[in-house]
Amino acid sequence: MDPRDTFLTRERFPAADRLVVARPDRYLREEDEAGRLDHRTVIACLGHDPKIDDPLVETALSLPVAYVGAMGSRRTHHERIRRLLERGVTTTQLKALHSPIGLDLGGSTPAEFALSVMAEVVAERTGRAAARPLRTTTGPLHGSIPA
Repeated sequence: MDPRDTFLTRERFPAADRLVVARPDRYLREEDEAGRLDHRTVIACLGHDPKIDDPLVETALSLPVAYVGAMGSRRTHHERIRRLLERGVTTTQLKALHSPIGLDLGGSTPAEFALSVMAEVVAERTGRAAARPLRTTTGPLHGSIPA
């Protein structure tokens, strides 16, 4: 999903079941109002534009969903938190935000990144300890590719 149709093309995402050109926060509200979100819903914000990402995260944190995560560096995360607080998001709501998103599995490829995110989702859903969430660690976010 992206509000910019130039970025959301079948060529870029050939395996996607569906491409949605819409503002993510508005679409999320519509899905909630239609009753299509619940305690099993997982929301992962993987963008890089605060104008799009902040309203999405703010909206997601106001809903009774299973998981809300946001991609970004530690610096991006701290800047996002500052902006969300300025928008009126509460510190209690922010505790539900998984950011940086994923578990510290040491991966470096897109597939390994996706695995680290889904591993965090599963660990959160089951309440089981797994690898350490990136949000609780310091240092580099991901491992390097072995030679």
